[in-house]
Amino acid sequence: MNKENLLLGKTMHFIPIFIFAAGWEILARLAGSPLFPPISAVIQEFYSLLVPNGLLVHHFTASLIRVITGFAMGSIAGLLVGILIGWNQIAERALSPLISILYPIPALGWLPLLMLWVGINEILPILIIFICSFFPILYNTVTGVKSVDVRFIKAARVLGASDSQILWRVILPLALPNIFTGLKLEAGMAWRVIVAAEMVAIPTGIGVLLMKAESIIRVDIIMVCLLILSLMCLSFEKFFHYLEAKFTHHWR
Repeated sequence: MNKENLLLGKTMHFIPIFIFAAGWEILARLAGSPLFPPISAVIQEFYSLLVPNGLLVHHFTASLIRVITGFAMGSIAGLLVGILIGWNQIAERALSPLISILYPIPALGWLPLLMLWVGINEILPILIIFICSFFPILYNTVTGVKSVDVRFIKAARVLGASDSQILWRVILPLALPNIFTGLKLEAGMAWRVIVAAEMVAIPTGIGVLLMKAESIIRVDIIMVCLLILSLMCLSFEKFFHYLEAKFTHHWR
C-alpha cells in the first residue's frame, strides 16, 4: 500500500506538467503564430541544436564552466569570510560595515565598472557570478553561525573542547542548514545572472544564443534556451538539497 501511495505521489508531480504542455501545444496550434511555437516544435529545435551540429552543446558548455567556476569561487570565499565574521568579533566589527555597504549593490550593477577594469573577456562573467554568489552565502553563513544555541557551545567547553573543535564539531554542523539554504538559492541565481553577463559581447554562451535567436526572431530557439536555464536551476538546487540531506540526516 505504501509503495502504491509513493508511486501515486510521484505520478501526481507530472500531471501539472503534462497539462501545461498539452495546453501549450493546443493554444499554439490554434494561434498559428511564429511568435508562439508549439512545444513539439520547441522539442524538435532542441534536438536539431543538440545533435546535428552541436551548437547547443558548445554554448551550454561555455556557460556551465563559467557558472561552476564563479559559483565555486564565490561560495568558498563567502563561506570562509562568513565563518570568520560569525566566529570572531574583531573581524565582525572590522568587516561588517564594508560588507553592509557593498551587499545592496546588485551583481549586474558591477558590470559597467568591471567592463572597464578587466575588459570584455572570459573573466567578466565569472567575476559577476562570483559577486552574485559571495554576499548571500556570506550572510547565510554568518546567520547560521550566530544562530547556534550558546548552550551547546558552553557544554562543549565544559567537556574540554578547544575553540577549533567547537567551531568544526559544534558550530559548523549546526550552521549547515543555513549554509545550504544560501547555496541552493544562489545556485539558481548564478544561472540567471550568467545570461545577462554573456549578452555583453561575449562570443559564446546561452546568453549569446538567446541574443542571436532574438535578432532573427527565432522564438523556438529562445524557448529552448529558457528551458535549459530552467532545468539547470532545478538541477543545481536538487544537487545541494541532496548534499544537505546527506550531510545533516545523521543529527537532524
